[in-house]
Amino acid sequence: MLAKEGYPTIFGVLLFSTLSAWGASFLPDIFAYTIYTALFLLCALILYFFRDPKRETPEADNLIISPADGKVVLIQEVNEPEYMQGKATQVSIFLSPLDVHVNRNPLHGTLEYLKYYPGKYLMAWEDHASEENERAHFGVKHPSGMKMMFKQITGFLARRIVYHIEEGDELKAGEKFGIMKFGSRMDLLLPENVNITVKKGERTVAGESIIGEINQA
Repeated sequence: MLAKEGYPTIFGVLLFSTLSAWGASFLPDIFAYTIYTALFLLCALILYFFRDPKRETPEADNLIISPADGKVVLIQEVNEPEYMQGKATQVSIFLSPLDVHVNRNPLHGTLEYLKYYPGKYLMAWEDHASEENERAHFGVKHPSGMKMMFKQITGFLARRIVYHIEEGDELKAGEKFGIMKFGSRMDLLLPENVNITVKKGERTVAGESIIGEINQA
């Protein structure tokens, strides 16, 4: 299955490859076959990037599920003044160009806050990328009353983030909500009553990996 957000890019690459292959057919064989090979690899990489595999999300209501495939590159204490307005634990997941880039809701709840920021294109693993790069911030209130935030952040290669949710929507953990293109980062900001279960260096799978558990006691 392919992500629908990738259809325009896939079509453009296939069209470019078809026209380029036609042009290459007029060249000597050694050049033509080299170009054919390069075009084939380009098409294969684009189709691979926009893959959208099925995921099985754990059913428990008190779980924070990973919104992105990738590697946990940062876990630190921060202050979140924008929506949560207090201390939080930041968990950052870096997506390489070879990871699945379809994003999924990290928990059940109401989307109370959404803000998009245009910005720079720093390397996604840099700490200040979360303040300076193009990004979208989502504030969610869990049925227990807990508030958390997650952020789509573009990277050096990424030039666009896409999301299909808006303020007031009821989110379901594991459902797809958007995509980040060609290498990006996802931040989660979790309150003190969430027990973080991942460690720096671990890999996560969107819609399946457990980031933390909400302590509702």
